[in-house]
Amino acid sequence: MTQLSIGYVPLLDAAPVIIAREMGFAAEEGLSLVLKPAPSWSAVRDMLRHGQVDAAHMLSPVPIAAALGLGGASEPFSVLSVLSANGTVVGVSNDLAERLRAHGHSFGFDDAEAAGNALIAAADAGVRIGVPFPFSMHSELLIYWLSSLGLPAPQSLDIKTIPPSLMAAALEAGEIDAFCVGEPWGSLAVEQGVGHLLLPGAAIWSFSPEKVLATRADWASDKRELRNQLIRAVVRAGRWLADQSSITIASEILSGAQYLNQSSELLDRGLSGQFIITPQGDQRRVTDFVEFYRGAATFPWRSQAEWIGHQLARRTGTDRHAARRKAAEVFRPDYYRDAFDGRGEDVPGASSKIEGAIPMATPVATARGQLTLARNLFFDRREFDPNAPE
Repeated sequence: MTQLSIGYVPLLDAAPVIIAREMGFAAEEGLSLVLKPAPSWSAVRDMLRHGQVDAAHMLSPVPIAAALGLGGASEPFSVLSVLSANGTVVGVSNDLAERLRAHGHSFGFDDAEAAGNALIAAADAGVRIGVPFPFSMHSELLIYWLSSLGLPAPQSLDIKTIPPSLMAAALEAGEIDAFCVGEPWGSLAVEQGVGHLLLPGAAIWSFSPEKVLATRADWASDKRELRNQLIRAVVRAGRWLADQSSITIASEILSGAQYLNQSSELLDRGLSGQFIITPQGDQRRVTDFVEFYRGAATFPWRSQAEWIGHQLARRTGTDRHAARRKAAEVFRPDYYRDAFDGRGEDVPGASSKIEGAIPMATPVATARGQLTLARNLFFDRREFDPNAPE
């Protein structure tokens, strides 16, 4: 049994690394996982870059930002797999919620265009939005969403970095007017009576890569057997999590004091997609709120990385072509395929696809047969073709 350490931030989407340990998938691959919680995303990034952990549960844009030399980090990372697609919520303060209602918004929880237009109208004096990290899918989705609706972003937004577990407290203290955060921390704001949920992140991009399994690039290239064991362990955990019958057990495990230290009922909301969106108890159902396996959710598509690189380059003023090229090198579908070579896992034959071009679940050919890709659309129906010229 080989011991590996994994850094993570206590969130619902850390479930694959936690479940890999708790349900024995890692042990079956010959690994003993030591899970090390971190208080923030900068902390977990630095734990990995300084060799304090072997791998990390990481925001998907962080290793790409590092490759682009953004944020003071230049350590080369490799993304071995995607841990989760979607899983975030946009929330607003009670005061802002009332202003949204005054502008006619119904809090339907599924229409990104309506919610965004109402938010822009209600926030005429500006809006302070909390995100867990500057280089995060939270930031990229917010900027893409609001700029597509005519609000110059990020320049017209006051984006503040707040650790996920402190988002509800920041809202209550009046430090922010809104937030985008992973569960269960959005639901906690509702539970504490300090905020309303406006939208799931999946309403902006229906299948965005939220968290990834990252390692240092040299570790991944030097330790092929351990790398492959780790990929298989977390993907098997993701497959188990994708089974609806696993929700009750998963929420109980994740609720433990050593992990998220929140009630299983609160965690169940994100896992089941059955949300309470207001302190008054209004409920909404979100299909596929977070996905851990189905639809090739765990596959590290280079086109996803290129979209992230493109968005980062747009808002930082760096060369977009170079950013896309460097970003594509960070996601490693070759490593993922190597982990499952000859093991019966259906893996995509391509490494890139047009993002935002799959209106419904679609079967595609693979070496073993057929794999069904999940619905993949941006709310404004734009497409991102990694092969198209700038």
